[in-house]
Order: sequence, then C-alpha cells, then structure tokens
Amino acid sequence: MNIMDFNMKKLAADAGTFLSRAVQFTEEKLGQAEKTELDAHLENLLSKAECTKQWTEKIMKQTEVLLQPNPNARIEEFFYEKLDRKAPSRMNNPELLGQYMIDAGNEFGPGTAYGNALIKCGETQKQIGTADRELIQTSAINFLTPLRNFIEGDYKTITKERKLLQNKRLDLDAAKTRLKKAKVAEARAASEQEVRITQSEFDRQAEITRLLLEGISSTHAHHLRCLNDFVEAQMTYYAQCYKYMLDLQKQLGSFPSTFLSNNNQSSSAPVQSVSTPSVLVSASASLPSVSNSVVTSGISELKSSSGSRKARVLYDYDAANSSELSLLADEVITVYSIPGMDSDWLMGERGNQKGKVPITYLELLN
Repeated sequence: MNIMDFNMKKLAADAGTFLSRAVQFTEEKLGQAEKTELDAHLENLLSKAECTKQWTEKIMKQTEVLLQPNPNARIEEFFYEKLDRKAPSRMNNPELLGQYMIDAGNEFGPGTAYGNALIKCGETQKQIGTADRELIQTSAINFLTPLRNFIEGDYKTITKERKLLQNKRLDLDAAKTRLKKAKVAEARAASEQEVRITQSEFDRQAEITRLLLEGISSTHAHHLRCLNDFVEAQMTYYAQCYKYMLDLQKQLGSFPSTFLSNNNQSSSAPVQSVSTPSVLVSASASLPSVSNSVVTSGISELKSSSGSRKARVLYDYDAANSSELSLLADEVITVYSIPGMDSDWLMGERGNQKGKVPITYLELLN
C-alpha cells in the first residue's frame, strides 16, 4: 500500500468519525439519543474553570484601562508587543503637565512667587509621572502577565482537552447507539468491542481533563500572590504621591500669604487649606495616618480658644525658614494658635524653642 492509499483511507476514516459524531450530536439535541453525563465533580471543575476564565479576562482588561486610560495608547502597545518591539517612550500626562508648568515658571521668572511655585509644582508632577511609570511596569510584570499567561496558555490547553473529551463522549454514545441497533450476533459482538474501546478512551480523556481542571485551585493561589503584588504596587504608588504632594504643600505654604491669596482678595485673606486624606497606607509603613478628628474638631477647638495642647509629632519636619520649628518624629511638643495665623499652621514650643509647625504633622493628645 503506497502513501497515497494510506492517506485516502485515513481521510475516509476521519470523515466517517466526524459524520458519526455529527449524527449523534444532532440526535441528542432532538432528544432521539441518550447522552453519557459527566460526573458531578468533573462538571463542577469545568464550571469553575469557565468562571475563572471569564472573570480573569474582565479583571485583566479593566486593569489595563486603569493603568492606561488612553485606548489609542493601549492599541499601540498591543501592536508593538505582537511585533516583539519596544514602544517609543513618550511623556505620560503628569510628566507633560509638569514640563508645561516648569516651562511656564521659567518664562514668568523663577524669581517671582508664581514662577517659583509653578516650577515646584512641575517638578512634583514629574515625580508623580515617574511613580506612575513604575506602577505600570510593576503591575504589568507581576499582575497582568500571569493573568494573560493563564488565558493564553493554561486555559487554551484546558479548552483543547475539553473538546477532545466531548469528541470521546460522542464516540462512546454513538457506539452504544449502534450496539442497541445491532441485531446479528456478529454485529453485536463487534459493537460490544467498540463500546469497550470507546469507553476506555473516554475514561482516559476524562481523567486527563480532570487533572488539568484540578490545577485551577493552584491557579487561584498563584493569582492571589499576584494580586497581593498589585496591591503593594498601588500602595507604594499612592504613598509616594501623598508624600510628594505633602512636601509640595509644605513648600508652597512657606510663601507669604500675599503671594498665595487670590488676586481679587485682600492680602490678609486666609489661604484655603488643602485637605489631606483621612488614612494613608504606606508600603514601607513610614508615613503615618492622619486622623480627620485631629485636622477638624481638635484643631478648631484649639484655634477658637486661647489655651495650649500637647501634640505628638507624626514624622520629621525640617523648618523651611527661621519662623518655623523643626520637628522629630514621636516627640511631644506644646502647640497653640495665635490670631491671624494661617489655618494650616500652629505655633509650637519645645523648651526655649518655638516656631510655626504644620498641623498635618501633628496628633493632638488628650
């Protein structure tokens, strides 16, 4: 028998198998043939795998939107990734805003209050842009890549084996149907042999599929570790941004109120306080939380009275000029308010030393 004859016979056998499966599938749909049901455990595993795939895709896509809101940029990155080429480096939004602010500040004059403030804000925006890049890179490596590997790797393998299991089941049920229809003893013997073979192949494929599906629990455990990495990356990013903005607020707070007030207001008008978040979770645990009660009720009571309070310093503070008091974390100082003082500051005393201190660095003690 030559190769061509062999190939023709193989094609004929494959066509026969395909036709047999198609007939069995159609009769099952019409309720004219019995169907071998998978055991409950295997069905549960299949359902769990499908659920994992669907939610993993949704989480992955929405994370990509979160990290890169620009759809055009995402499409560009996708094509460069498929071409195995590095996407051209461009400024992100915070970096671009920062550059505009720095250029404007230099144009207005670094020696002017507004120009100097613009430059400081621009530098902070660039720091945030750098932190944003680090968040995207870390999240892509530690979170998105493992999710994508599951969708494009493990789940594709599961889908392939699941399809093979479906085909083996159709073969088994088609063999059972032929056995029921067999009338001649010789035909029944052949059909019984076929049922035994197809049953064995079905059981073997069911076991292979089951082993693969049981790996979904390991996938969940791996994705949990990746999720922790993603949360840590976000925690680091937001802590960095909070620190950058806190430092910027301190620098801007050192300007005279005349420069900070609105042009339509008098130079003696108080500067509106920049609110701080109630809780800061720092990746390194170096930045403590700032309580709302400290910033609002406690401070308000102190400012409305002529008395003083003890306060614990939350973290180090370097005085920007001689009117301020440098602070060390965890030390206890005496604080009080004086008429006309900016709403973000109190007077602090430590022994014979005194000066202005920012309220966001303090925790009032009872």
